[in-house]
Amino acid sequence: MLLTPEEMAAAESALFATGAEAEPLMDRAGEGIAAAASQFYPLPGDAVAFVGDGHNGGDALVALRHLRGAGWRTGVRFANSAATLRPLTAKKLIELSGGHPAEIGELPRPTPGRPLLLIDGLLGIGARGELRPAYREAAEMMNEARAAGGATVAVDIPSGLDGQTGRPHPGAVVADLTCTIAHPKPCLLADGATEQVGRLALVPLPEIAPVPGSGDAGAVLLTAGRLAASLPRRRRATHKGESGRVGIIAGSRGMAGAATLCATGALRGGGGLVKVFAAEADGSYPVIAAAAPPEAMVSELGAPAALRGLDFDAIAVGPGLGARADAELVAFVLGDPRPLVIDADALNALAASPAGPSALREAAGPRLLTPHPGEMARLEAACGLDAEAPRRTRAEALAAATGAVVLLKGSPTVIASPAGEPTAFSPTGGPAMATGGVGDTLTGLIAALAGGGRTLLEAAQLGAWINGRAAERALRDGGQCEESLLASDLPKHYGGAFEDLRAGAY
Repeated sequence: MLLTPEEMAAAESALFATGAEAEPLMDRAGEGIAAAASQFYPLPGDAVAFVGDGHNGGDALVALRHLRGAGWRTGVRFANSAATLRPLTAKKLIELSGGHPAEIGELPRPTPGRPLLLIDGLLGIGARGELRPAYREAAEMMNEARAAGGATVAVDIPSGLDGQTGRPHPGAVVADLTCTIAHPKPCLLADGATEQVGRLALVPLPEIAPVPGSGDAGAVLLTAGRLAASLPRRRRATHKGESGRVGIIAGSRGMAGAATLCATGALRGGGGLVKVFAAEADGSYPVIAAAAPPEAMVSELGAPAALRGLDFDAIAVGPGLGARADAELVAFVLGDPRPLVIDADALNALAASPAGPSALREAAGPRLLTPHPGEMARLEAACGLDAEAPRRTRAEALAAATGAVVLLKGSPTVIASPAGEPTAFSPTGGPAMATGGVGDTLTGLIAALAGGGRTLLEAAQLGAWINGRAAERALRDGGQCEESLLASDLPKHYGGAFEDLRAGAY
């Protein structure tokens, strides 16, 4: 559920009316912020909190205290001064500094092996209008330090981002990680907020419950805690036939890699038996057979209809098909009774077909569409939908028009269902995933998750979170950076991503 700033304030007021106190909540929020920051920035260095007068500053100071305990060298910058802090924030400063609230002068510069972490505790979700001069100066100092190699963690909301609209005011903080407290806020998921928010992480405070009748129950932020129930441990006696039989129609001449990536995603995603069907006519079969992972089976395929008599629990169709995505393929997509994950060229074939994507409403089985922005625009044009609406609205409209689950790729990924379930936002991943083939691994991963017995909606939510988390792990642990990440790196980190999900990682 999403809560607006006003709804969040009402929830807090209702809690305090029961006699609850603010300090324990602040202590836990700050501890959660430090834990999230440590997940993404595990190597201690210099951490500087930029502190406003309010309770966001207190949250930042508590986080700083925990980071210092983990080996970080800490410092504080005030938007105004220590004398203007609210009493509880002032108390947290004393706990941090031992009564000596010295403000650092120049910010440390990040160096190899010693990162610089900037904690934005200037303003909270209740702030209105443009940044006042002292706050804008502090925000711009953070942004300059970030541009020089630092990383910024925002407390609840990046200072200067409008809490109502999600639009940034001039000089607003650009965060790499935003730790939203208790409940996600709509402004953080708005299309225009992505560049300011960065990676969104939820710090849970379950006692802050929405006031009855408030909140947007039609949307959720995907977290490890929410998804863990869809990922139970396997029984010890599980065999490959119970882990999901996955069929893949992918690849063509010059695009064999798409089939290989899809198969690798399915295998690393838990598929017990994975079989790729390569075209006979265009000569791609020997190339795909040679390049495919040894655990995958590869077979020649004349017409997609030949798959109807074969035993599969889920089928992925589309990556790298090129001209193979024709009328016969569309007929298969509409007529096969098994769960289908539809991607890439299969989406384009649907958009160009005489019946159009709306024909999926009469499909013989459940369907998941996984478009990137260009494919989404083509599907929308074929359905007569508004391509200028917000991304959430667009995903929901396409789901309603096609009767299919829709996974709209982007930051964040949006997953909409035609059956009334809440629209989900997956926060994992980032700009390093802007490289060819990432969608192919996702298609295979989701097909494997669906083949293991999950609904396509569950598989899409799990797959989006895991694929993005694998990218984060490749950057943090795999020696990659935003420019160097390859799609083939992601499945190598699926194992860690699965375990992160079970462990409740941010």
